[in-house]
Amino acid sequence: MKLVTFKTQEGAARAGWLQDGGVVDMQQVSSGALPADMLSFIDKHEEYFQLIEENNWQAAAPTHALADVQLLAPLPNPRSFRDYISFEQHLKNASSKFGHQIAAEWYEMPIFYFTNHQAIYGPGQDVPRPQGETRLDYELEMGCVIGKRGQNIKADEADAHIFGYTIFNDFTARAIQAREMRCNLGPAKGKDFANSIGPYLVTKDEMQPLLNGDGRFNARMTSRINGQTICDGNFNTIHYTFGQMIERASENHVTLYPGDIIGSGTVGWGSLIETNFEAHSALVPGDVIELEIDGLGVLRNQII
Repeated sequence: MKLVTFKTQEGAARAGWLQDGGVVDMQQVSSGALPADMLSFIDKHEEYFQLIEENNWQAAAPTHALADVQLLAPLPNPRSFRDYISFEQHLKNASSKFGHQIAAEWYEMPIFYFTNHQAIYGPGQDVPRPQGETRLDYELEMGCVIGKRGQNIKADEADAHIFGYTIFNDFTARAIQAREMRCNLGPAKGKDFANSIGPYLVTKDEMQPLLNGDGRFNARMTSRINGQTICDGNFNTIHYTFGQMIERASENHVTLYPGDIIGSGTVGWGSLIETNFEAHSALVPGDVIELEIDGLGVLRNQII
């Protein structure tokens, strides 16, 4: 199922799913049995999916034409947002640009930081460039949405705690980031202004055909700026799996909750700091960024 949050012409945000080129309002089609927002749906998704199956609502005709609604971030209010750095090639590329070396500890454990779960943008939304920023960057990532509460989750048991996946653009203010991280703390203001996800939230069963036996997706990941391809990579090059990331996040009795998001980190060559295309060394107002991942669609944003 491809789940969406959308806004009608009347301006009310609703939750639903894509169907036959349109959108099904889940609360409308169920006469109120299903909730109006995505976080509430994720909280009790096992119960709600059973209702959908029992009533064959998954086959319901669209309640809205896709052209008549605005898609928003599929989960506009995650409970938390951890972002990892799990692709070795990205780390090598970025470290060399910052004059760093990869720490030995990176190979011993998945590393993450908490990003701003209140700064969520959706597909088609304009993203403002931070004031004074001269090296605005994008980062091509996959987001994993938690569906089941848990602590001390082992990597080989983590799939039971995953609800689904989406595309994640981890916008980064590189000039701000470079200055503040000289103080050995962060990232902070270089990251907290915009996190874009979408265009929809794909339930994990739909991604199963792309899953390798090692827990990695054979999923092409591409980025384009103003129509020019910048990155053409694959998720299967990731060093740490989502299962390993979930184990790390939940160890020492830390609770993961439904609606938490975990970012994979940037695929190798999936940011401008790694590529430095002459025409695109930094994002500027007017640039349109498109991120595409097999099975997850295309996430498009414009810088203003």
